Amino acid sequence: MELDRILSAAMAVGVVLGGADRILGGRMGLGKQFEKGFLLLGPMALSMAGMICLAPVLADALGRGVVPLCRLMGVDPAMFGSLLAIDMGGYQLAKELEVDPLIGSYAGLVVSSVFGCTLVFTIPVGMGMLPKDERPLFARGVMLGLAAMPVGLIGGGLASGLTPLACIRQNIPIFTLALLLFLGLRRAPERMVEGFCALAGGIKAAVTAGLVLAAVEALTGWCPVAGMAPLREAMSTVASIGIVMLGSLPLADLLCRGLARPLGWLGGRVGLGPTGLGGMLVGLVTPLPTLSMYPEMDRREKVAAGAFLVSGASLLAAHMGFVVSVEPEMLLPLMAGKLGGALAAAGLALWLERGEPG
Repeated sequence: MELDRILSAAMAVGVVLGGADRILGGRMGLGKQFEKGFLLLGPMALSMAGMICLAPVLADALGRGVVPLCRLMGVDPAMFGSLLAIDMGGYQLAKELEVDPLIGSYAGLVVSSVFGCTLVFTIPVGMGMLPKDERPLFARGVMLGLAAMPVGLIGGGLASGLTPLACIRQNIPIFTLALLLFLGLRRAPERMVEGFCALAGGIKAAVTAGLVLAAVEALTGWCPVAGMAPLREAMSTVASIGIVMLGSLPLADLLCRGLARPLGWLGGRVGLGPTGLGGMLVGLVTPLPTLSMYPEMDRREKVAAGAFLVSGASLLAAHMGFVVSVEPEMLLPLMAGKLGGALAAAGLALWLERGEPG
C-alpha cells in the first residue's frame, strides 16, 4: 500500500474519531481538534485563494524575465515559485513556470513548504508576534534552521527522484538567498524585522487584491484582469485541504499524547524540557502556539524551537493537507524534506547551545 493511501486512511480514522468525540460531548478533546480543522477553512481561504487566482497572471508577468535568467543559470524557472509558501501560491507559481514537471512539483511542494514558508510566514509572523527581548533568540534559531535547511531540501529532492547533483544545482539560488538571509539576521536583525513585516504586508495586499478581483469575476462575469484562475477552483483546493485537516488535527493530538512518555525521555537525554519539546511537536501542526510558548522556554529551547520551525512548521496540518489535495504521491518527499531539515536544525541548535545558561 502506498504512503499516500496509508496516510489518507489514517486521516479518515482521525475524522471518524474527532467527529464521534464531538457527538459524544468532546470528552477526549478530539472533538475540539475536529472543529478547529473545519474552522481553519476561513483563515486558509483568506490567505490562499487570492494568490492561487493570481498565480497564472504572476507567472506570465514574471516569466518574461525569470525564465531567461533561470535558463542562463541552468536552473528550472519553477524554483522561483518556491519563494512563496506552498499554500500561498508557491505551488501554483512553480507549476506555471516549470520546464520539468518533476522539478515543478519539488519546488512547489517541498522547497516552498520550507524556504517559502519561512520567508513569507514564519519569520514575519514570529518577529511580529514575539516581544523584542525574545526576538534575538528566535532569530538565532532561524539562522541555524537556514544553515541546516540543505539537509532537508536535498533529502526531499532525492525522495522526489532527483539526483544529488540536480538537487544541489536547482537549489543554488535558494541556498544563496538563505545565506543572505542568514547574514542579514546576524548583522542587522531589527532592519530585517522591518523588511519582513513590509514583505508580509505586501503579500497580504496582493492576496486581498486577487481575492477581490476573482470574486468580482465570479459574481458578475466581468474579468478585470485577464488570465486569472477562477475563484471556485481556488476554493476547491482550500476545501480539499480542510477535509484533511478534519482528520490530521485529531490524529496529531493523539500522537502527541501517545508519544509523551518516550519523547519526555528523549527530551531529558538531549536537554529539552516538556515546554521546549511540546513547542516543537505542536509546531508540526502550526507554529503559532510554539511562538506563544516562548516566554516559558529556556534559552536552548527557544533557539532549538526557532531552528525546528524553519523546516518543520505546519507539516502535519496545512502542508500535508495541501499535498494530499494536489499531488498525494509527493507526501514522502514532503515528509523527508521537512522532517529531515527540522531534526537536523534542532540537533545543530542543541549542540551549539550546549553549556549555555538557561
